[in-house]
Amino acid sequence: MFPHGYKTIGWIFLVPSAILGLLVLFFDWSFLEMKLPVLALLSDYLPSGALLSEKMQVFKMIETNVTPTVIGVVLIISAILVAFSKEKQEDEFIAAIRLESLLWATYINYALLVFSFLLLWGESFLYVMAFNMFTLLLIFIVRFNLILHSLKKAPVLIGNEKQA
Repeated sequence: MFPHGYKTIGWIFLVPSAILGLLVLFFDWSFLEMKLPVLALLSDYLPSGALLSEKMQVFKMIETNVTPTVIGVVLIISAILVAFSKEKQEDEFIAAIRLESLLWATYINYALLVFSFLLLWGESFLYVMAFNMFTLLLIFIVRFNLILHSLKKAPVLIGNEKQA
């Protein structure tokens, strides 16, 4: 687990990167486009945009828009910081909630993936695969924080009396 302070850093980067990612993906914010030369381990991409599926290129320098890559990397790293940073008071109960939330997130993530395999085709399926890179962590973060929030609001029982 990361120290508690990393959670704040994670939230600072997670929210803007998620918003930017959605805007770039759905609204084609091309003014954010950063075309740079990058080393591609495997590539079937040519600068002209043509595909060479039968002539796979290995260790090739290509020029591409790195905006989705930068946003995706920031989103993943920040989500990991949020998900796996300690709470202020980390104990066995919080660890159990964390583990249960991760289990639920895995179930939900793969149920959505199976649903997608069976019912989505073509470009729609590719969008789901792109989202699938992030959904496990995001579902975990949402569920874990909702449970923690509901526990903080719940009254504490001491003996037979309710304490608020």
